[in-house]
Parts: sequence; C-alpha cells; structure tokens
Amino acid sequence: VQLQASGGGLVQAGDSLRLSCAASGLTFGRYTICWFRQAPGQEREFVLAMHRVGGSTYYADSVKGRFTMSRDNDKNMAYLHMNSLKPEDTAVYYCAASSTNIVSAVRLTTSYGYWGQGTQVTVSS
Repeated sequence: VQLQASGGGLVQAGDSLRLSCAASGLTFGRYTICWFRQAPGQEREFVLAMHRVGGSTYYADSVKGRFTMSRDNDKNMAYLHMNSLKPEDTAVYYCAASSTNIVSAVRLTTSYGYWGQGTQVTVSS
C-alpha cells in the first residue's frame, strides 16, 4: 500500500491550494481518508477526514469553513481543498488511510495504518 501526497508549496495568506493524495495497493473506497498536518516542533494534528461509510466529513475547528475534502474512489485519489489560507496553516500535510468504522476514532493518528510522505505547505503573511 502506498499513499503519496502532493501539491504543497509557498503561497500568500488568503490564497487557495489543493493537495492531492494518490493511493495504490488498496481498495480505496473501503478506507476512511484523513488529512493531518504537523508544524515544526508540534505534534501531528487532525485536519479533516472523510469516512469510508457514507462519506461523512469531519473537520478540525481551525479549518472549518475554509478547507474541504473530496475523493474519487475510481481514481484512488483524495483532495484537500484549502481556501483563505493563514500563516498558521503552515505545516507538512499528510494523507492517511484507515479501515476503521468507529467515527470517534477518525481524528486519532493511531487509527491510521497507512500514511503518505507529506507535502510542505508554507503560507506567508
């Protein structure tokens, strides 16, 4: 199983950016897909996830109203759409996959067995 996140870069505050997560080696539609991020010196934190059952989406409060997620199960792709970016969004962004059915677990890094390598997003003020 491989996940590969891409699309990061250097943008200005207020800009938009779309990250992609390409998956292989798994039946994509059977997995909850999540985006996490990690800023320097900080713990990896939950951003948002799309549950494998029904497609319900869960957001961190810090990105609600600005970030959305989509997925294309036929193409084994997931996308993180980031709008109104802020300097505090600067981090390495990771996509991850989990087979969990437990809704309360989707925000936990320990729920995810498959991780992409991360892509850097830097937002300048």
